[in-house]
This record gives sequence, C-alpha cells and structure tokens, in this order.
Amino acid sequence: MRQVSDLPRLVWSEPRAPHPPGPGKRDWALLGALVVIGLIEATARLEPSWTSASLMVGVAVMPTVLWRRSRPLLMVLLAFGAAAVIDLASLVTGSELPRLHAMAFMLLLPYSLFRWGAGRDVVVGLPIMLVSASLGLISDRAKVSDVIGGFAVLLSAVALGAAVRYRARARSNELEQVKLREREQLARDLHDTVAHHVSAIAIRAQAGLAMSSRNPEAAVDALRVIATEASRTLTEMRAMVRFLRRDESADLAPSPRIADLERLTVRPAEGPGVEIDISGDLDDLSPSVSAAIFRLAQESITNARKHARHATRIEVGVTADEASVRLRVSDDGDLTHARPFAAVGYGLIGMIERAELLGGTCHAGPSPERGWTVTAVLPRRGPTP
Repeated sequence: MRQVSDLPRLVWSEPRAPHPPGPGKRDWALLGALVVIGLIEATARLEPSWTSASLMVGVAVMPTVLWRRSRPLLMVLLAFGAAAVIDLASLVTGSELPRLHAMAFMLLLPYSLFRWGAGRDVVVGLPIMLVSASLGLISDRAKVSDVIGGFAVLLSAVALGAAVRYRARARSNELEQVKLREREQLARDLHDTVAHHVSAIAIRAQAGLAMSSRNPEAAVDALRVIATEASRTLTEMRAMVRFLRRDESADLAPSPRIADLERLTVRPAEGPGVEIDISGDLDDLSPSVSAAIFRLAQESITNARKHARHATRIEVGVTADEASVRLRVSDDGDLTHARPFAAVGYGLIGMIERAELLGGTCHAGPSPERGWTVTAVLPRRGPTP
C-alpha cells in the first residue's frame, strides 16, 4: 500500500531523459514532407467556407515535430490544444470542421512526451491528450468500436515511448555498472602497486629507527614520522578500496603483469590458440600500466574465443618505446556475421574506461582482411597529474 501511495510522487519527481536531441536533418525532412502532403490535401479539400480554416490549422501545427524531443510538453500543448479548439468549435457551432489526415503525425508527440519528458510533463500532458482525443471522437460522433480503436492507438504510442525510455535507462545503468566494475578492478590493481611501495617505505623507516642509535635525534624524528604516515596511508588506502568494492575486503593478491601474459596461452579443449609476442624495454614500466595491458589482453582474448567464428589463432603483440606501450590483439575469425561483442560492446566499454583512466586509448574493429583487432596505447608512467 505504501508503494502504491508513493507512485504519484515518484512519477511527478521523475527527471527528464538525458540528452534529448534537437531538430536534425531528418526532422526537417519529415516536416517538409508533412507540409507538402498537408498542403496538397488541404488544397484538394478546400471549400469556400470558413470551416476549411481548420485544414490550415492542421498545417500550422506541423512544425511541432521539430521540437517534440527537446520541448515535448509545449509541443503537446500546441498541437493537441489546437485540435481541441477545433473540436470545441465544431460542437458549439454544429458545423463539421474537416481535419487533415496528415495530422496523424501527432502520434509522435505522445511518444516523445513519454520518451523524453519529465514526470510532471507527463502528468500535465496526458490529460490534455486524452481530453483532446475525447473531444475529437465526440465531434465526429464516433462509434464505440472507433472510440476503443482511437484510444488504443493513442495509448500504444504512449506505451511505446515509455518502453523505449525504460530500455534506454536500463542500458545506461548497465553501461554505468560496466564502468564501475572496471574502476573497482583498477582500484584493486592500484592498491597492489601503491601498497607495495608504501609497505617498503614503512619497513625501511622501521629499520632506520632500529639503527638510529648512532644518528642525530632529528633523523630519529623524521624516520618516526615516515613510519607513521606510511602506515596511515596504507590503512586509508585499504579502507578506500573496501568502500569501492561495496564493503568487501581488499584483494591483496598480486595483480598480473605483462610478464604473466604467458598464462593466457593455455589452450582450451576447443577454440583458437594464443600466440604472444613481446618486444621493447618494459623494465621501468608503471605497474598499473603493466597490469592494465594484461587485463586488456585478457578481455580481448576472452571475447575472441567467445565470438570469433571459425578462428584458428589469436595473436597478442606488446611493444614499448620511450613514451608508451602498445597492445594489439587480433584473430582470424569469420566476419560474415556481426559479433555480439561489437553490437553490445560492454566488454569494450570496460576496456575503453580502463585505458582512459590511465591516460591512454583503446579501439576495436574488424581487420582489413578478416578477423577482429583490438589496439590499446597507454603511457609508460600512467596518467599525468
């Protein structure tokens, strides 16, 4: 009962859908086609009577298709309000005011209202559309079957807009979850890197304290400060990682590195084998970048084994120069059918997120001849401050 009673408040507080597009070339083309069709229809049906002015009103409200996404409520008010005025005039005067068949475009407006509008826009706009539709059916003296059919079409447009909105939100939430998981994984990798260095600082500081009998008191104080701050930093960092992982304990197992890529060559019972080629100076590579190269290669190999049809091999190449490290993962699979990996893209989104967090780039796409190729370029020392 409480959830049902909260429904109106939740609907009213619903924000607008993010990033509604403004008028584009297709919208202008649609408007042009509607105006041409409307003018042709109005000219064919135009009679020397004031009642024919309703046909021109239908043409006049056609520009509402341009701003149906960015200003859905205002466009509904203009179009359905004009239609309601015509129907009221028809009922008051007893005259039959003709309407354009091209005004069927108005079904785009309830769809757009529920797809892009805020909750309060929906609450205000839906009664206006229902009243306008009711007046239209009454003025036309519609049969019961026509009334049912008319409201069914209107509500179908409403339901379609709401369904597309829900699907877009669900996909957006999934994408955010992918990015969050990648950030958590990166946080764990950074934890391993930073924890190693901070632990070394703490050990050295403690050793300095043990050997400080022959050192000045100032050195002892400095070492004591180093030990305290290093231990505090390690504690705070572990707490941060636990928070990022939703209160789970921090995983202190060593993160994989480029040197661990050989682990990925283990061939499954079925599927392509993996060939690893590493070249360049990787000695002073940032541990976080080294871990990221491994993770990107691992994800690329996993997707290739899942989606590369008839692939016989997967090639992994890692090269390094003075400024960056480059990863290339390619397979010889069949590209006749589009890959789910390319269509859905959640794995790729996580890879791009990880690369960008480290100041690099990641791209994926079909190879010129056959198969799929993933390339990533990361700076040697990670992101610049």
